[in-house]
Amino acid sequence: MHDQPTQAAHPSVHDQPTQAAPLVVPGQPSRAGSRRAARRRKASGPAGEGLRKLVPQALVVAFLAGGTSAFVADDKAVRLSVDGVPRTLHTFADDIDELLADEGLTVGAHDIVAPAPGEALASGDEIVVRYGRPVALTLDGQRRQVWTTARTVEGALRQLGVRAEGAYLSVSRGAAISRTGLALDVRTERTVTFLADGRERTVRTNAATVREALAEAGITLSAQDATSVVPDSFPRDGQTVTVLRITGSKQTREEVVPYAVERTRDPRLFTGTEVVDRQGRAGVRRVTYSLRTVNGVRQKPRRTGEEIVREPVSRQVRVGTRPMPTSVAGADGLDWGALAACESGGRPDAVDPSGTYGGLYQFDPGTWRSLGGSGTAQNAPAAEQTFRAKKLYVQRGASPWPHCGRRLQG
Repeated sequence: MHDQPTQAAHPSVHDQPTQAAPLVVPGQPSRAGSRRAARRRKASGPAGEGLRKLVPQALVVAFLAGGTSAFVADDKAVRLSVDGVPRTLHTFADDIDELLADEGLTVGAHDIVAPAPGEALASGDEIVVRYGRPVALTLDGQRRQVWTTARTVEGALRQLGVRAEGAYLSVSRGAAISRTGLALDVRTERTVTFLADGRERTVRTNAATVREALAEAGITLSAQDATSVVPDSFPRDGQTVTVLRITGSKQTREEVVPYAVERTRDPRLFTGTEVVDRQGRAGVRRVTYSLRTVNGVRQKPRRTGEEIVREPVSRQVRVGTRPMPTSVAGADGLDWGALAACESGGRPDAVDPSGTYGGLYQFDPGTWRSLGGSGTAQNAPAAEQTFRAKKLYVQRGASPWPHCGRRLQG
């Protein structure tokens, strides 16, 4: 619907004269013309004939005058405000929906129309239309999509109930919000408490990060310092943040790398016998530790790296698998337990104070090897030691044991 001229151009029903204005109807003569024709007919013919012709003409004029009055009565003068821009117009619409349709105004779910669509329309009514505008609002780090019918940022904040005193706004308060909307970042003023260097400091801030709030509190972080929360996190109202003063250093230590033992089965050696072919050698590694002190308290060293300085050398050992004989002709019936008890107290790994003699029967290394033993007697199984003692007795009798040899006879 197009705007109608103002009331000054179109008088209302109350401004019309009491007598209808002359109207020209297509196919009919005007009223002035009718009067002239009537006068001519009166002058030229009987009066009765002129009267009969004048009555139908008067009826038509009366009908048209009544229609004009009805037309004026349906015309309504209303005030329409669209997004705060008012104008007065004349309309023949019966309700709000019809008025909006006539004006080409389409409203959606987020728009406001008052009175509500569908309400009857009367002359003198005021109709308000406010369009909804989408706002991508990030409030204190939380993003959400909202709608507002306010046309400015300040109006939207009031409408959304956002406390803007002392707040940071990414867009000025007076900025207009178009129908396509805008993105708005709001950081309200919050109270944050910092515990640093034995002191407590409370600040009011609208900072975007804990790091920014620290700077506002006059607290500087060194390279190794840390905070109880992530420095780039959003500071919450009432939050308490602890500053950790950290000093650190590095320490390098050399540690032993144990060598491995490689065992090889050897059927030439009696069971329980082990022969070391290569002695093992431990390696050396250099280990780096990080040492930290947090607020004056030393922390447990943390291992940060290592390198091998010298590789370890494995120990190579041959392990006997040959069954050990227990019988030696000419020596089996003797009391070898009594001899062992006298020589070593019955301990297979016994070694005399000089370190020369060892085992159950106190063999010296040379004698042990001459009897086929490997290594030293004290490292050999008890059964092997007894077997080789029997062989020694067959060769030399009880003379190798001058003090205890007589125990063999029981």
